[in-house]
Amino acid sequence: MAYKRILLKLSGEALMGTRQHGIDPVRLAEYANEIKIIVEKGVEVAIVIGGGNIFRGVAGASNGIDRVQGDYMGMLATIINGLALQSALEDAGMKTRLLTAIKMEQVAEPFIKRRAVRHLEKGRVVIFGGGTGNPYFTTDTAAVLRAIEVGAEVILKGTRVDGIYSEDPEKNENAIKFDSITYKDVINKGLKIMDMTAFALSQENNLPIIVFDMNTKGNLEKIAAGENIGTKVDK
Repeated sequence: MAYKRILLKLSGEALMGTRQHGIDPVRLAEYANEIKIIVEKGVEVAIVIGGGNIFRGVAGASNGIDRVQGDYMGMLATIINGLALQSALEDAGMKTRLLTAIKMEQVAEPFIKRRAVRHLEKGRVVIFGGGTGNPYFTTDTAAVLRAIEVGAEVILKGTRVDGIYSEDPEKNENAIKFDSITYKDVINKGLKIMDMTAFALSQENNLPIIVFDMNTKGNLEKIAAGENIGTKVDK
């Protein structure tokens, strides 16, 4: 395998499958099987998952909910998704730990950097819930922050699109796909891969990002093995 330790970023919407909201157990099982393949080959896997399939703080704020309250609701949604993913991973035969930025000891461990690293070293899949634990920060920022803290070599951002394009490929069939791109070009071209806080943090710490289609079977394994799947953002 090309990578020893990765941080996999999944959106909450990815868990919906063909549904309009909530969690699709079939999609969860598919993701668990993809992750199991690389875990069995010795890759240490940490995961950050969003909560947009349940609640999105920004959307809540636009509907009259206080932004800070909305963001905390969104953080709780990521923990619900984390519990669901943890269950799917364990059903597939993996050992896991769910660590949260907001303390709730009855359901998960509080995030402690050394504990998280030790879990990874022991081959456990570590899921980080609750975002950063602070309002006004997205789960993209949480993903980069946790990746840096636990020493991940790369962030794998699993989406429903097979990489980064010059425009939205779902709106313009003539959009050009990039196989690789620099941080500088992402900024100059105005491409929205992550929010700017997350992207700047990744750039400052020289942490590469690979954007790929998580819904295509085998892609995760191919990337972990070093194949050029999706789009890599690097310096």
